[in-house]
Amino acid sequence: MSSTNFNSPSRDIPSYARLQPAAAHYYAELSEQGVWDLDVIEKDWRDQQPFLASRGYLLRPRYHPTWKPSWVGTNLDPHFCEDGIAQRTPQLLDARRLDGTLVALKRTRNTTTEINIARFLSSILDAKNHSVTVLDYFPDPSETTMSFIVMPLLRPYNDPPFAALAEVLDFVGQTLEGLSFMHSRRVAHLDCAGPNIMMDARPLFPQGWHPVRRRCAPDGVYDLPPVSRLDTPVRYYFIDFGNSTCFLPEEPPYVVGVQGRDRSVPELSWEIPYDAFKVDVYAMGHMYQEDLLETYYGLAPLIPLLRRMTDHDPDRRPTAEDALNDFKDIFSGFDPSSIRSRIRRRDESVPERILNNIRHFMGHSL
Repeated sequence: MSSTNFNSPSRDIPSYARLQPAAAHYYAELSEQGVWDLDVIEKDWRDQQPFLASRGYLLRPRYHPTWKPSWVGTNLDPHFCEDGIAQRTPQLLDARRLDGTLVALKRTRNTTTEINIARFLSSILDAKNHSVTVLDYFPDPSETTMSFIVMPLLRPYNDPPFAALAEVLDFVGQTLEGLSFMHSRRVAHLDCAGPNIMMDARPLFPQGWHPVRRRCAPDGVYDLPPVSRLDTPVRYYFIDFGNSTCFLPEEPPYVVGVQGRDRSVPELSWEIPYDAFKVDVYAMGHMYQEDLLETYYGLAPLIPLLRRMTDHDPDRRPTAEDALNDFKDIFSGFDPSSIRSRIRRRDESVPERILNNIRHFMGHSL
């Protein structure tokens, strides 16, 4: 997961990354005009660089106070230089610990529940715990209302996309297990949407990946095909506990408010209290419907469970634990040999289907 610049002499530079003199001059002029300058958010990270380094977290060269574009004075296309890649998520930035581990830094407000709940769940050593690990946290010296949370660098759960039925079923099983565990510890996530479920993709990308251009190697340039999840299973994690609530053991799990990404939950209200745990169950079922059932063929056995999870009446929805147990029964009904078969997207064209069938067969034939 090195953040090595692409024009390092240790790498061969392909011809398409080199510019003709006129083009090189053009890009040099653009650089002088500030086209690749840091934006306001990136400058904030740059200003934090010395402090973060003192805490043991090294930022990519682009965010060093003395950074100068590496392509200036060369014939390299800036698009093929790692330090030309800008960060797109304001509150997040990747960094490298002194031991070489690549991590994600998140800057968050102290007024949210995120820090306390994430740290609480992270402290529980249990195989059923699928809450993101908090490696470190510390206050932001530049703003007393903010703090930094340090977490492993993860990828979206569907990047790369699922390729086999077994991968989808593993995802559903792990996430229901994680939700059931959270609820057993009296924590309601209250934002169980797809973007808040990530995976530890290190088994799929043993050489690492670029944190912004995720399809690429750490240099941000070369495409990096993943290893199959069938051969190297991954682990999924819930992130972002900014809307979450932790209830006391005997406290009723009722809240008010209209927060979270999924506004289709029927009972959301600013005035009438509702069961936070049942909201999580609905949101997970709805996410499975939209991201899995409506995206792939072959998942019909899940329909009855998802209908119960998204029932308009919260009292008729299963608990997370019951949903997990129901899923285990459904999973046991699948033929073990058939779940390794390729799962097909509903929007897949005939040529794509043929090509993907060949790729899957070549990659997984015994």
